[in-house]
Amino acid sequence: MIPGRFIEPLGLVTGPVAFHALREGFALPLQGGDTAFAFVRLIEDGEDLGVGPVRDVPEDWQEALQALAQRPAPFAGLPTDRPLVMGIVNVTPDSFSDGGRHFDAREAIAAGHAMLEAGADILDIGGESTRPGSATVTAEEEIARILPVVRDLAKAAPVSVDTRNAATMRAALDAGAEIVNDISALRHDAEAMALVAQSEAPVILMHMPGDDPATMQALADYDDVALEVAGFLRDRVAACEAAGIPRGRIAVDPGIGFGKTMAHNLALIERLPLLTALGCRVVLGVSRKRFIGTLSGVEEAARRVPGSVAAALAGAARGASVLRVHDVAETVQALAVWQACLAGRAPE
Repeated sequence: MIPGRFIEPLGLVTGPVAFHALREGFALPLQGGDTAFAFVRLIEDGEDLGVGPVRDVPEDWQEALQALAQRPAPFAGLPTDRPLVMGIVNVTPDSFSDGGRHFDAREAIAAGHAMLEAGADILDIGGESTRPGSATVTAEEEIARILPVVRDLAKAAPVSVDTRNAATMRAALDAGAEIVNDISALRHDAEAMALVAQSEAPVILMHMPGDDPATMQALADYDDVALEVAGFLRDRVAACEAAGIPRGRIAVDPGIGFGKTMAHNLALIERLPLLTALGCRVVLGVSRKRFIGTLSGVEEAARRVPGSVAAALAGAARGASVLRVHDVAETVQALAVWQACLAGRAPE
């Protein structure tokens, strides 16, 4: 059982339909944006209480309902009027998709600048592979890999550091990184929570069963994956707030592929609006992942670009604020066309 109350937005609409539904009071804006939701599912202590229109939500649920309609604080001071694109720069020899390609610092720096030219809003730099079964890297090795890359790219754009280690977080922030992206949601390293609180850096909390990528797939066991992930992230947000990290500095990530089967991944994407109830920006990383290869029959990760873009757009349609991707130019182009089609007009 997942204790507590959750409201799951349903019946999402966009464009002129959303405008009219909002004007007539049939719907509410999802996190204050252009997407509206006309129905909700009420969940209490793990029990599904049913689906109904927003107009019929009981009075004692109204505060939580109205919170869903509020726009969260701008995460890391970045734009809030569109989904943001986070470019992945793996300075590793063994990442599942591009391992070794950017292991040389000069190659990684060049790749980061190319992503910025292609329209990336953020660059996410990591020095440890977190693919299933990956080997652990010491903080010293991780720091040696990423620091030259962080120092250079942080001069050109907001940089996040993808790490579980407090020492790496500290070194990267000192070198100019602005955001901490921790797949363990600040659980792996006992010093990480206090460090993030003191640094005043924004943080991305990701769901992963356990705190070790080497063993996470053995823990892929859920009764209701979407609700359990939402409950985990709700509790981690609360822990961060208790440690002095305000909700406005927190984004959440459901951890697609991290201790999840293909069925779990698809359920999480389909029910992504459930995470917006946490009052945080939602980050989604689906790029080139195995479930896309399984669905498309494409074995080579680098050839899963069309499927990755399709999954990213599905996430954006369901409330994802930040899309973490390998293929920046393709994602930026797809988002521009998708948003114009939803609006029925070209951007002004």
